Amino acid sequence: MVGALVAACDSSSSESASAPSSSAVASEPANPAAQVAQPLPDNAVDNAVGELDGLIDSLMKSTKIPGLAVAVVHGGEAVYAKGFGVAEVGTDREVGPDTVFPLASMSKPIGSTVIARLVTDNVVGWDTPVAENLPGFALSDPWVTSHVTIGDMYAHRSGLPDHAGDKLEDMGYDRAQIIERLRYLPLDPFRISYAYTNFGLTAAAESAARKAGTDWDALSENMIYGPLGMTHTSSRFADFEAESDRVVGHVEVDGEWVKTPEQRDPDAQAPAGGVSSSVNDVARWMAMVLANGSHNGAQLIDPDALLPAITPQVISSHPSSPEARAGNYGYGFNVSVTEGGRTQMSHSGAFLMGAGTSVLFLPSADVAIVALSNASPIGAVDALTGEFADLVQFGEVRHDWRTLYAGAYASISEPSGDLVGDQSPTNPAPAQPLSDYVGNYRNDVYGPAVVRESDGTLVLGMGPNGVTTHDLTHWDGDTFTFTLRNENAALGSVSKVTFTGPGMTENGSGARRMVIEYYDDESSDGVFIRSDR
Repeated sequence: MVGALVAACDSSSSESASAPSSSAVASEPANPAAQVAQPLPDNAVDNAVGELDGLIDSLMKSTKIPGLAVAVVHGGEAVYAKGFGVAEVGTDREVGPDTVFPLASMSKPIGSTVIARLVTDNVVGWDTPVAENLPGFALSDPWVTSHVTIGDMYAHRSGLPDHAGDKLEDMGYDRAQIIERLRYLPLDPFRISYAYTNFGLTAAAESAARKAGTDWDALSENMIYGPLGMTHTSSRFADFEAESDRVVGHVEVDGEWVKTPEQRDPDAQAPAGGVSSSVNDVARWMAMVLANGSHNGAQLIDPDALLPAITPQVISSHPSSPEARAGNYGYGFNVSVTEGGRTQMSHSGAFLMGAGTSVLFLPSADVAIVALSNASPIGAVDALTGEFADLVQFGEVRHDWRTLYAGAYASISEPSGDLVGDQSPTNPAPAQPLSDYVGNYRNDVYGPAVVRESDGTLVLGMGPNGVTTHDLTHWDGDTFTFTLRNENAALGSVSKVTFTGPGMTENGSGARRMVIEYYDDESSDGVFIRSDR
């Protein structure tokens, strides 16, 4: 769900250079543009790795997250790979380096290398239009429809609204249905706007897979997972469920970590958030990225195909002051420059329903770290990778990453809705007869909705075949409420549902419109028009 928070928290910004081999780290870069402002401490990576056990122990104690796995790659191999805690609370199933976790939005940089492999093989280019190989694809502007490229979508610069389509996924729509509805969304200026969109990226991946003549899941296996020996990695939720050594998601309730009611199924947005893997497997992928696409002495991905993905393509967060650095995004990677003058690539992943992940590369130090947890995002894994990056560059942890990231993630755990925390009116205006509200409604983005009466109360049905239902509680007059909890709505979220229209006051023929607060966002106005009268 999150992914983009790292850009806001990084102490970093732009210019990037190709990753050197491990033997080149100690020598002065031949390319002046790759010069760094501050040399590494002696034995930088070894010393930082030596601090990891202590950092993780204190992090586990302070956050009490159930399980964590961490791996570090340096010199072309994993120099650290360990698991901590348990895969599921209430059990003794220990987390190890082969335990499989959902990666959430860490799937984006991995998927980006799948595209880079296709670019290497001349199947598609980063500049290939999405519509060229995805029949029926459209956005609200015909010119943008014909020009938006795979790279545009992977850089989140298409103009689509932030997290466009995510609520449709929560309602039960599948990948094809969500991509089809992108055409109804408003667009910001093309290629100069940044907004993080899972389903824009998914549309690009789907287009590339169709050009390759296969589906995304098989393509990822054939292009990256298989060649790298990532035997416990998949882009199919069913494969994750079939793993015997896998985690269960956890959420925090009243200060305790408890299992989520159900495991998050991200198949609809698999290219953006559906990869599952272990740190041992991810380490193989990190080693390939650090080696500029090389694996076991062979060039799996052409460096020229990989370079655009791991270098800035759009400003993701503008500087807040003249002396501050901007945040940038490549094709599926956050790209930045640290206060030590070193290029850093990273990405976080987060599922409210129980996953927090982080990967971070320092190419000039020939090192990368991944941290995977089975707890809803609180910034713990991001803090750990930030601390490790400080240790590598400066020999000490320079910033309170734990407080910084905890604050950044706190907002996504806050319930949404204007009425959160409010007491219901003591003397509410009466509602109309419930039959006045009953009927079929429609919104271009969110599709049909039906309001029916059941045992003296109203029930709202949404999504394909009304599969998602909400019990409506009268609030005041023609306003009702419902509570919700899903991947994009934290525990305790409340939405108003307000019925309006001439029929409410003139002739008693019923509501003409229904405004649902939760769906009144950047993607839609939240207005559902009565369609059966």
